[in-house]
Amino acid sequence: MSSLPTSPKEEYFSYKDNIYQTPSGSVSWFSRPFPTPNFYRKFFWNVCRSSLIARLGNYDEREWSRTSFDVQRALESVGVHTEISGVEHIRELGSPCVFVGNHMSMLETMVLPAIIQPIRDVTFVVKKSLLEYPVFRHVVRARDPIAVSRENPREDFKTVMQAGMERLQNGSSVVVFPQTTRSLTFDPAQFNSIGLKLALKAKVPMVPIALKTDAWRNGKWLKDIGQIDPTKKVHFAFGRPLKIEGRGTLQQKEATDFIQAKLNDWCTDAD
Repeated sequence: MSSLPTSPKEEYFSYKDNIYQTPSGSVSWFSRPFPTPNFYRKFFWNVCRSSLIARLGNYDEREWSRTSFDVQRALESVGVHTEISGVEHIRELGSPCVFVGNHMSMLETMVLPAIIQPIRDVTFVVKKSLLEYPVFRHVVRARDPIAVSRENPREDFKTVMQAGMERLQNGSSVVVFPQTTRSLTFDPAQFNSIGLKLALKAKVPMVPIALKTDAWRNGKWLKDIGQIDPTKKVHFAFGRPLKIEGRGTLQQKEATDFIQAKLNDWCTDAD
């Protein structure tokens, strides 16, 4: 694992031929039989520390990237293996963009900042309830996300269009998860076009992200707090930037086809 960067625009992950693979290394004797409690011990300490920094008004882009990377290191410390590809597409962007990805678990929300923010300023569309979570709310609010209720689709659409335009015009890219809820399976029909419409309105590219993050399971009682399964490999894959043409029908299909193809490949590799 590389050392922590000294500036917000220095990357955390060490890529070889534009691909990151979790370095081989030993997992502690305690983490092997108990990956979940050992991970959450580190995770909640990270959240508490981040919350304190946020309340002091110091949770800036660098702190966000660093603490996001700390989540990645905590996952790897209990045996979770990660592969990241396609980051060259983010580096080559000449403008902000709208990232659109499938949504499997809490993991992508926690780790994506460590991948994207050191390359390009970014914010997320998140559920409004995250702004009220004990302790964690200070961290979320500090990063100025676009908060939606998921109860009124028309109002949520208006919020994303208005706030998304503001962020993009100010140079920040936006991550959108167009599925209505987290899902272990991908259905292109449930992948709505809100990200496409935002990219079209702002005249910026749309970048698809394929995600396989079921190593962090959804919880039974608290959805964000589920078991950690190191037997499942984590994948992040960024597609090429798509310039929206016309109504964007072809670009929407290209994005969903990219995600579906990657998920199919990863499922085949796991068999």
